[in-house]
Amino acid sequence: MASSKQSQDDVEVLETGNIYFVYRPKVQEKQGEEEPVEGLEDIQRFNVVLKPNGKKTYRMLVMGRKQLPDATKQGDQAWGFVEAVSKDPRKLEQSLRAQTYQTQTRGERELPAARPAGEGVYQIVRHGDHTHLAYALELPMTPGEAQDDLNIEPEGNYILQVKNPTKSSPRNAGLPRQERADLPNKLQASFKGRRFASVESLEILEYEGVELLLIAASDKHAKDLGVELDPEKETEQSAEILSDLRMRKSRHPIEPLLSGEWR
Repeated sequence: MASSKQSQDDVEVLETGNIYFVYRPKVQEKQGEEEPVEGLEDIQRFNVVLKPNGKKTYRMLVMGRKQLPDATKQGDQAWGFVEAVSKDPRKLEQSLRAQTYQTQTRGERELPAARPAGEGVYQIVRHGDHTHLAYALELPMTPGEAQDDLNIEPEGNYILQVKNPTKSSPRNAGLPRQERADLPNKLQASFKGRRFASVESLEILEYEGVELLLIAASDKHAKDLGVELDPEKETEQSAEILSDLRMRKSRHPIEPLLSGEWR
């Protein structure tokens, strides 16, 4: 598990927990064998799930470009949003199962079940006037092609910002206004009129529709920040993403989690 030890006076640990990475292949024809996933062009959505220690809360994020920022490139950015917040992991897992539906022009179609692509430990820390999300990967033990394409590095460290839901977004970017979070006055006031703000209160991450920006930090590793993460050696039997999110192998192929290969 992640340690809450502070190694520098200006670093305040706000939260520790488990982080899970999940992707879902694109819609396919119902008939015939499932089409293989070979890269980002074959996936529809990439989710990051945060499970804080000591809280019965699961936050499922969507990464807009189907990747994390490239942790090796300082300043690389990725937009995302809080898709779901739940105290019941079974609700999240049900939303990640395969779905079949009928279309008027293409007949029966299937949205394949999501696949676990990684798990680790994370911390959200306050560092001076900004906030970081840092993680260390536990599975797969050796990242493969899937993790390379999704930018899931063995360690990641990102500056975490939230977008003011009352401010406009660039054209063809961000959530439609009706899907953005409706924040209480206290949290809305924390933006002070700015388009983006640092995360001052983790309460803001409990609202569905909150938009986020992850920015690759200059401190590539959490330890450079003075943050200590303690990833454990996990196996298929001990993988918390499977037990915690109730992801059965019969529903969710786990090869990406163990071998790092696309499935």
